[in-house]
Amino acid sequence: MTGMLIRSQGTPTTLSQDQVFFCPEESHFYSHCLERLVFSQSLAGTRIVEFGSGDGTPVLNSLVRSRFDGKIDGYELNPIACEVARGRIQQAGLSDVYEVHNQSFFESRNQRANYLIANPPYLPAPDDQILMPLLHGGIDGAAITNRLLTLNHANVMVLVSSYSNPLGTIDQALGQGYSVADFMITPLHFGYYSSEPKVRNWIAKLKQQQQAFYSNNIYFLAGVLFRKSSLSEVDLSAELIQVMTSL
Repeated sequence: MTGMLIRSQGTPTTLSQDQVFFCPEESHFYSHCLERLVFSQSLAGTRIVEFGSGDGTPVLNSLVRSRFDGKIDGYELNPIACEVARGRIQQAGLSDVYEVHNQSFFESRNQRANYLIANPPYLPAPDDQILMPLLHGGIDGAAITNRLLTLNHANVMVLVSSYSNPLGTIDQALGQGYSVADFMITPLHFGYYSSEPKVRNWIAKLKQQQQAFYSNNIYFLAGVLFRKSSLSEVDLSAELIQVMTSL
């Protein structure tokens, strides 16, 4: 089992990938999506809510590179990840900008915001008995993402995987009155969590049902900015579909 060294409030702690989500490539991509699709477009006083903050690294990396002048409230169920995130935020001197709460996002009353951001759980599997249950995204991997799109935020920036029923998510967004305002895409190799046999075998079944798209080597991960159609000048949903289903 691979471990990683995390420094929380000055104290180094070795954690395993089964305790805290750890995928540098995905975290870096999420960070760049936040920087380009959200922070660079935000006005002074912008309020953001984040579903699933993890260890806080993606948002912190984006904040360091941006001139964001607003407030971000993150929500993370994993108490270990939440502790790490709080320590990193304090060390970065950004406690007045970014706060992570160890509670359910869906049970929070602090939902009013200009943006909802998330790298939501998107691992498809028949149940949540997988290496990290909090990464289970439902039978098709899109259940939580689709639920986030029902909360009526003006702007929703989420990561969407090509093997987690992306067509269903785009259809859900359009049905909720969103357009695809912008997106970024990167190819990724199957990693520690998605290579678990139970998960990988289930993804193969979804591919047969045209709900998963990937090659033997890669899948696509997209950072998608969904914006209410009344506020958006473009709709790139057709272009997004074309790319996500091209494997």
